[in-house]
Amino acid sequence: MDLTNIIMMFLITFFATVIFTWFVRKTLRDADLSDNPIVSEHRHKAGTPTMGGIAFLFAILLILSLYYKNTNILIISFIMLTGGVMGLLDDLLGLRVKEYQKVVKNISDSVVPIGLLDLGVGEEARITTDKAKEQVGALVDEGKLEIVAEIPIKYEPSEGVKIIVQLLPGLFLAFTGAVATCGGFELGLLAYPVLIIGVLGAINAVNLIDGMDGLAAGIIAIASFACCIYGYMFGNPAALYPFGLLTAICLGFLVFNRYPASIFMGDTGSFILGTGYAAAVFLTDMPYFGVLALAVPIVSTIISLMHRAHIITLPVEPLHHTLNYKGISEIKIVLSYWLLTVLVCAIGILGKLFLFS
Repeated sequence: MDLTNIIMMFLITFFATVIFTWFVRKTLRDADLSDNPIVSEHRHKAGTPTMGGIAFLFAILLILSLYYKNTNILIISFIMLTGGVMGLLDDLLGLRVKEYQKVVKNISDSVVPIGLLDLGVGEEARITTDKAKEQVGALVDEGKLEIVAEIPIKYEPSEGVKIIVQLLPGLFLAFTGAVATCGGFELGLLAYPVLIIGVLGAINAVNLIDGMDGLAAGIIAIASFACCIYGYMFGNPAALYPFGLLTAICLGFLVFNRYPASIFMGDTGSFILGTGYAAAVFLTDMPYFGVLALAVPIVSTIISLMHRAHIITLPVEPLHHTLNYKGISEIKIVLSYWLLTVLVCAIGILGKLFLFS
C-alpha cells in the first residue's frame, strides 16, 4: 500500500471535483437548467442549477485516465460512469413537465380533511392524490382552502422501466468477475442476484436521501471515509482507493452543495454515488460494515416503503421532508443525519475493535 499515492489521488479528485463543479454550475446557470422543488418548504430553492453530478463524471474520467492500472479504480469508475449515464438520462427526461400540482393552504378556522391528509389551520400541502384533486375545487369554492402555488412535476419513466435500467450497473459488475466472495461466502452464480440487488438498493437509498442541501453528499462522504478507516485498521488496505475516491468527490461537491446550496447533484450525481458506494463495498468485500455505514439512508428507505404500503402515513415523503414539514430546520435535519451516520460508523469500528477482533 502506497499512502502517498492514495493521498495524491484523493487530492487530485477533490480539487478536480471542485473545479468541474464550478464549471458545470456556471454552464447550467447560463443555460437556465434549474431545479423546481416539489416540496412546499423548499420552493425558495427554485432556480438553483441541477444535474451537478455531471461534474462527478469529469472527475471520474480524469482519475480513470491516471489510475487505470489499479483494478479497483478501473472497475468502480466503469460502474459509476454507467450509473451516471442512467441518472443523466433520468434528469434529461425530467426537463419535460408531466403536470402542474396545486399547493393549497387552509384558510379556515378548523381542520380541513382533503385526500389522505387532515390539513391544520394555516398549513399547506400539495394536491397529489386523485381523491384530493376531486375535492379541492369544492373546498376552494367554500372558502376553506386557497391555492397558493402550482408546482411543475417532472416526467418520469414507469417504475418497471426504471428498475430494469437500474439493474444494469449490478449486472455489469457481475460480468467483470471481480466479485467472487461476499462476507466470507463464495458466491458462484449467486453473484448475479446479490450484486444486482445490492447495487439497486444502494442507488435508490442514496437517491431518496438526496433531498436537502449537502445531505446525500455528506452522508456518503462520512460513510466512505469510515470505510477507509475500517479497511486500514482491519487489514483491508485495498478499500482506501475506491472509498477514498468517493470521499473526495463528495467533499469537493460539498464546497458548493452545503447549505445554502448553489447547485444540486440531481439523479446524475445520486446514481453515481449509489452505484459507486455499492461497487466499492463489493469489490473490497466489506458488506457488513458497508451496510451499517449506510444505515441512515437504508432506514429512511424502509420508512418510505412502509408509507407507500400504507403501513404508516407521512404528511410528506421521505422522512427528512416530513421533519422539515413539522418545523425542524433544514440545517438541523442535515446535521442530525450526518451525526447519526458518524455515530453508527463509530459504533461499527469500536464493535469490531473490541468485540469481534
